[in-house]
Amino acid sequence: MIKILDFTLLVLYCLFIYWLSDQSSLQKPFDFGFDFQDKLYHAGAYSIMGLLAWRAFKSFLDVPIILAMLSIAFCSLYGLSDEWHQSFIMGRESEVADWVADTSGAFMAVMSLYKFSFGKLINS
Repeated sequence: MIKILDFTLLVLYCLFIYWLSDQSSLQKPFDFGFDFQDKLYHAGAYSIMGLLAWRAFKSFLDVPIILAMLSIAFCSLYGLSDEWHQSFIMGRESEVADWVADTSGAFMAVMSLYKFSFGKLINS
């Protein structure tokens, strides 16, 4: 049951990201007063996706580094497809820097999970 829930949450989150990308404009929830703050939003959103991907893929992978690499690769490829999708939406732009922020957010979250979950294996 947990496996189905984990995959369902990942799919629903991906659909939510798709829906956000399909909007012609988005308002920033907070204005921190500096340029490129949208990259923080990208990194934050994809760090959540990284956590969800880790949980979903953990149900059938038991090799820690493969689990981490698959989770990061999934998020990075989804981010790439999301940027491509945005290129077709009037009022939106597709940027390589956004994809880098997506991948970086997923990388940081997944590597944190990797370190906290399997750090004992590495240090022993």
